[in-house]
Amino acid sequence: MNKTLQSPTVHNPDILIPVNPVIEQYMRGLTKITDHSVLADMETLAEHNNFPIIGRLAGVFLEVMAKSIGAKRVFEFGSGYGYSAYWFAKAVGDGGRVFCTEADFHNVEKARQYLVAAGLWERVDFKAGMAQTLFGQTEGVFDICYNDVDKCDYPEIWSLAKDRIRPGGLYIADNVLWRGRVAVPEFTDVFQGWTEAIREHNQMIFDDPAFDAFINPTRDGLVVARKKTMPV
Repeated sequence: MNKTLQSPTVHNPDILIPVNPVIEQYMRGLTKITDHSVLADMETLAEHNNFPIIGRLAGVFLEVMAKSIGAKRVFEFGSGYGYSAYWFAKAVGDGGRVFCTEADFHNVEKARQYLVAAGLWERVDFKAGMAQTLFGQTEGVFDICYNDVDKCDYPEIWSLAKDRIRPGGLYIADNVLWRGRVAVPEFTDVFQGWTEAIREHNQMIFDDPAFDAFINPTRDGLVVARKKTMPV
């Protein structure tokens, strides 16, 4: 067991769901999503293979966040087979670019097939390899940096990304509530050290005076940090 500062007791933190499923179902009903059929195919694959994807509510949230700042350049740390890229690619529009990174070559090929079918492939630059390495090889600043790599690497990704986000741009990371483990005094970790890494990552963000931050608890928690436009 791992221990941290005193928190309220939760009987089964490993299945603590940040937002009640009934509420999420209601929210999903409000969105009236009518997207390309390829989206359902990607979700079916995730369910069959137990592959972690952000899901529709979080996907809509990413699209809205990107559109709200007129994002044209998005960098994804960890892209899987393109589910989150689908939403970002919709948001950036023609002329926009989503830089995707994925260690598994097979997932890159799946992403190509899905995003071609959705008519979004021309907006995506999808490379196989380590996200940190590919980020260092990609020039320029970004409107959004999105983080969904192995959780042990979250603090490193934040440190790499924060200086290459434009003023008014966003840093977004998935799984920052980690099924409630970040909030309870005792928990069973899925992978050793991941919960501590997420906690460190979250604290680094909220302690950074150059950013305003908030956690949206949808699904497993998405942190959004906006880089301030005025000097600190």
